[in-house]
Amino acid sequence: MSEDENMVTINLDGEEVQVPANANLIEAAAHCGKEIPHYCYHEKLSVVGNCRMCLVEMGMPMKDRATGEPVLDDQGEQKIGWVPKPVIGCGTKVGPGMHVKTNTPLVLDCRNGVMEFLLVNHPLDCPICDQVGECSLQEFAMDYGRGYSRFVEEKNVKPKRVELGPRVMLDDERCILCSRCIRFCQEVANDDVLGFVDRGSHSMLTCYPGKNLENNYSLNVVDLCPVGALTSKDFRFRMRTWFLKETPTICVESSVGCNAVVSSREGVVHRVTPRRNDAVNDYWMTDSGRELYKEIDSKDRISAFRVGGKEASVRDALQTAVGLLGKGSVAVVGSGSCSVEEQFLLRKIADYLDAPAFVKGHFGDEDGLLLSADRAPNLRGALVTGLVTRYPADNLKSLGRRIAKGEVNIILCVREDLFEAGLTSDQLKKVQVVCLGTLENQTSRKARVVMPALTTFERSGSFINQQFRLQKFLEAVPGPAGTLADVLLLNRLLAELRGEQEKVLSLDDLWLEMSERRGSILKGHSFSNISLEGEALDPGKLRGLAYVERKSLHFDLSTFRKGGRKGVGKTR
Repeated sequence: MSEDENMVTINLDGEEVQVPANANLIEAAAHCGKEIPHYCYHEKLSVVGNCRMCLVEMGMPMKDRATGEPVLDDQGEQKIGWVPKPVIGCGTKVGPGMHVKTNTPLVLDCRNGVMEFLLVNHPLDCPICDQVGECSLQEFAMDYGRGYSRFVEEKNVKPKRVELGPRVMLDDERCILCSRCIRFCQEVANDDVLGFVDRGSHSMLTCYPGKNLENNYSLNVVDLCPVGALTSKDFRFRMRTWFLKETPTICVESSVGCNAVVSSREGVVHRVTPRRNDAVNDYWMTDSGRELYKEIDSKDRISAFRVGGKEASVRDALQTAVGLLGKGSVAVVGSGSCSVEEQFLLRKIADYLDAPAFVKGHFGDEDGLLLSADRAPNLRGALVTGLVTRYPADNLKSLGRRIAKGEVNIILCVREDLFEAGLTSDQLKKVQVVCLGTLENQTSRKARVVMPALTTFERSGSFINQQFRLQKFLEAVPGPAGTLADVLLLNRLLAELRGEQEKVLSLDDLWLEMSERRGSILKGHSFSNISLEGEALDPGKLRGLAYVERKSLHFDLSTFRKGGRKGVGKTR
């Protein structure tokens, strides 16, 4: 079906426009750059028509019931049969020839009335509300409200600081009963725990008796809330939103690769929220993924170079590492947490040292939503860059066998714990380790040379998610003083091994080299040209990858579009 066949022509505020055939009036107006204000409507949730803020005038061309012929006016034009009362934009689908008015005196008066009722019992606490700066009620009150209040009675006082769960706080007197949070829990999180009690102006949001809002997607209701009723305990009262710098990133919790936004100020991350990408995560992400930024200030953070357990300079650490790697039988252990660029450099190091390369898989239970069984963000990147040629197992027993045979006595370990990967203490007594990592673990405590690695929030790069979708993330805050980005560190290590002068490399320089490699799947791509929505790699080229297919590692967005969870991957 062509694009034109998917469009219909309607008359919007006196102008003939083409809009998507299956759209409602809110979506149709947005398609034409016009706003119909709304609170309860959300395109990834069911339509309930609670708030009535989206009222518009609507009419259809009139036809004679007997003959089906158009009814004409005195000028010979087809008459429009206007609906006697305004209709809700969220619950009205467009149709050919439909006429819609969004800014008539009647419509404006309706919006004034709705806003007046919403503000009747709403507290006047905008200066201390966490939602200020992101509040739809505040914005629409300025755009569509009367600008004054006729209400003189006492406001209804409702509960404040109600803990709905371990991560979400409710100020019930701010709630406008839009029911977005209720529908999200029912339709997306599949955890029906929220509902309204009492009636009229005494209606309140609460959890069902004996239940709490404690699923791993609970903080999405905070993002959905158009007012300051639902707030995050973690972010509550920490920072005004207009002070925050927003940086696009990718969640590293699993291979789903949820798109997210890092909100920071003066080098400090204050929150992580989902970024819309209909091809990956819609508007949502896990609570556990939002909390990963806390490793930046973890007490176990590796923040200095060490040689033999003592703090050292970058130069001393690199020279010691080069001395070890250049004189032994080396194995390179990479990670699915490394970026595409870092994995490419590790492949170059392994090639130069004629060393076998290993990557350990990290697997767990998937939740059927946005937490996959593959808990590494870039396992497929290891295949695309050639760091490994088969999907990794969840251990490094094959490396252990090489150590036992005396084939390996030096290990370059990046972002992994060799003990957790299945190597024994006896095996590791036979090797010396050069470790590059973010947090202390058993391997870093044993390693001869330790080099600090940066978190995803402190560096830029790209990942390839479980759909083989190439996505990039950008540096949001600087790393600890004296540290280097992993790409720069690995590039300097490679130059030292070769005895060459280090060439200053940008990510685009690396991408140029990657794309020029014979048979590269990344040919034609560059870091700068990766869109923030990501790019699906060419399926024809992917067929050439030599990998063992594992069902648990594959994510098919269509499963969510076939009557599954309504809120994920749903198209309208």
